[in-house]
Amino acid sequence: MADRKVLVDRSQLGKVRPWREHKLENLQYGDYLQMLHYKKAHRVKECGEVLRFVEDKNGHKKLAQTWFCHSRLCPLCNWRRSMKQSNQLTQILTETVKQRKTGRFLFLTLTVKNTTGDLLKSELRQMGRAIAKIFQYKKVAKNLLGYVRSTEVTINHEADQPMYHHHMHVLLFMKSSYFTGTDNYISQAEWTRYWQRAMKLAYAPVVNVEAVKPNVKRQKNSLLASAQETAKYQVKSKDILTNNQEQDLQVIDDLEQALAGSRQISYGGLLKEIRKQLQLEDVENGDLINTDSDDQKVAQAVREIVAKWDYQRKNYFV
Repeated sequence: MADRKVLVDRSQLGKVRPWREHKLENLQYGDYLQMLHYKKAHRVKECGEVLRFVEDKNGHKKLAQTWFCHSRLCPLCNWRRSMKQSNQLTQILTETVKQRKTGRFLFLTLTVKNTTGDLLKSELRQMGRAIAKIFQYKKVAKNLLGYVRSTEVTINHEADQPMYHHHMHVLLFMKSSYFTGTDNYISQAEWTRYWQRAMKLAYAPVVNVEAVKPNVKRQKNSLLASAQETAKYQVKSKDILTNNQEQDLQVIDDLEQALAGSRQISYGGLLKEIRKQLQLEDVENGDLINTDSDDQKVAQAVREIVAKWDYQRKNYFV
């Protein structure tokens, strides 16, 4: 055991991939599931226990085999899922721009007031129905070419009980005519009215809409930045693992119930068609070993490396 080395897995840009950090979070999440008497707790704690990599002569590693639990809140699975969703979405958007050069992108964020854990599931369902309604409104429908939407849930821990801020990110691909005249253009005030009407709200919700520049730079309102915002974690680990055990248990139980059977990300229109053309697999239930990232490709593999999690030393060793 003494001659075994700590796993170091770097991206081709030299950044260390955070296997250890996510595995430690995964084990804490598994412990909480055990306390809550979830049957899957043991399965979750076995997630990513043994990692088999192939490595090229330059020392670049690619994950070749492991077992992931696919639990919605698992920090290891969420990390891989987010990478895969981001890479798939980038491929889809690149192809979309090629096929419809005149189309324009908008980034829409739709929010509602915070809710409690017992109401979160029904509120998320209502949001899904409401955005589908908006896509059918005449002014939207005649301008819309396609979309990708995702839901995100953040937690306010400062209240007497955890409160959930559930909101939706929508990347819209519109006809170029959208920006010509009031018959086509939809102002922020109009988007707000549409969302209020579709959600049947008694108050004016906070809605943000901005045009997205179709460049690939990482600036705030670039297409790449919008793709990454849409494809990011549905729930961040720091929101469910705060070291306040009583509250963490409540939050995990609430989210396990609310998110069961739901989809984080979905496509429509031209973006859905292009996703089929590219034959991209379903991220929610698919393979989390291959994340479709160029950064994780290796030249000809010259060796195989197996890293195992050491529970006593709390790290991966090869």
